[in-house]
Amino acid sequence: MTTTLFDLIRHGEPAGGHKYRGHRDDPLSELGWQQMRDAIGQHEQWDHILTSPLLRCREFACELSEQRNIPVTVAEGFKEISFGDWEGKTREQVAREYGDHQANFWRDAENFPPPNAEIIQDFHHRIGAAWQHWSDALAGKHVLLVCHGGVIRMVLAHVLGLTPSNAMAGFQVPFACRSQVRIDDTPHGTLSCLVRLGD
Repeated sequence: MTTTLFDLIRHGEPAGGHKYRGHRDDPLSELGWQQMRDAIGQHEQWDHILTSPLLRCREFACELSEQRNIPVTVAEGFKEISFGDWEGKTREQVAREYGDHQANFWRDAENFPPPNAEIIQDFHHRIGAAWQHWSDALAGKHVLLVCHGGVIRMVLAHVLGLTPSNAMAGFQVPFACRSQVRIDDTPHGTLSCLVRLGD
């Protein structure tokens, strides 16, 4: 049996505070850097680090890689979902400009996408493909994935067999929170389970 462990960590607070970012490439704020450093134990070690290409993930991942001499790979497939016309706006601004659309999106993302956004079904497929690729490529390793709230939700959708909408609506993923997924390749097939959510 081969066991692979993925520690998933969402980036810390970006510069500019809470807003829809998606593909916007804001770096971490000073608080965000501190949140990330506090979330990672001083003596923790991984075999490999994967990171979203966006600055709010990549800069911390590369710093950690250098400090602990762990190989790091920028994985384009783990980029956050695009929120289209909502990017750069706060939730309050979106509520004022789009009325019930925002609440409907979080309740049923498959049927109420933001204008000009990446369709949640496409995002779910993209994350699933990246997850399968890296699970295979790094089988037997302990991996740290530095990524986004939406990415973590879609990984959990695949692990737990949830619809994209249920995964978007069903999980709180605060800044710098950590979760863990275990994958066991056994003679009876591959078994994936959520070990820990959001500590």
